[in-house]
Amino acid sequence: MPPERTDEVTSVIERRSFITGISSALLAAPCAAGAQQARKVYRVGLILFATPVSEIVGPEPVSSLIRAFVQGLRALGYVEGQNLILERRSAEGRFERLRDIAAELVRLKADVIVTVTTPVARAAKAVTTSVPIVMVTSGDPMGEGLVQSLARPGGNIAGLTSFVGPEIEAKRMELPKAMLPGVSRVAYLARKEEKGWELPVAKSVRTAAQALGVTLVLAEHGLRQYTEAFTLISRARAEALFVSPNPTAWADRDLIVDFTTRTRLRSPFAYREPVELGGLMSYGASLADNLRRAAGFVDKILKTAKALRLTIPPSLLTRADEVIE
Repeated sequence: MPPERTDEVTSVIERRSFITGISSALLAAPCAAGAQQARKVYRVGLILFATPVSEIVGPEPVSSLIRAFVQGLRALGYVEGQNLILERRSAEGRFERLRDIAAELVRLKADVIVTVTTPVARAAKAVTTSVPIVMVTSGDPMGEGLVQSLARPGGNIAGLTSFVGPEIEAKRMELPKAMLPGVSRVAYLARKEEKGWELPVAKSVRTAAQALGVTLVLAEHGLRQYTEAFTLISRARAEALFVSPNPTAWADRDLIVDFTTRTRLRSPFAYREPVELGGLMSYGASLADNLRRAAGFVDKILKTAKALRLTIPPSLLTRADEVIE
């Protein structure tokens, strides 16, 4: 802002610049009047795709992911019943419910919406361009059109991604071959909605298998529907099982780990948590850690929103000839 000129008879205050220019004076005011002001209660929406609702409720949820998120918020000073309302939702594996859930949270005037998995982020983006969205994990945010770039997301979406390119799946395919050089048949367990080999991740896995001299057997499953896939894998005499990193496989990780244990199949998972249940190995991110880090994104957004809600005292506004909203 240029220096004040004594010969000017008019002045213009643009709210955003004004707050930046004299933030020290305005930020001090709420502290002095803190005892007289009601404490802000933030409303945070949390949407999952496949995790059962029963696993995401309560102060210490059964889901290790949601428990990590709740604990992360608590460590930053956000406590349910005091200054936080955490609206927890799950589509429980039904894609058609996602937009309605996101729209409901917008109607509830959520201050921020946290999405777990790409389909959820896509649904939230489709219903709002103003409510901030924090992605916890996503397969390919640029390829899905969720962000302009990883460095500068643009729009109302930010957060985390577990995607470093389809090459990571190729590296994961190498694990069973490295452990058992004689492996020649590997089952690829994928969700039916992934349409076989059409996704970039699946193509990368197939390319890697060809380079390693491994035959892939496609076994498709639905949510909690594995009988057909497991039967196919057993009949194909697969020596290892490669699990696609999709949200339904995550939600059903206990069933999959139990199958690999019973059949003694070597299985490289995409995430750490199945290994904690008894799976053999993993190569990829810890989703619980992503949820914990997402709490920090939420905190930054809420603090920024609070700063932007600062009210310019009437005594200052009356000194301006024009106020530009």
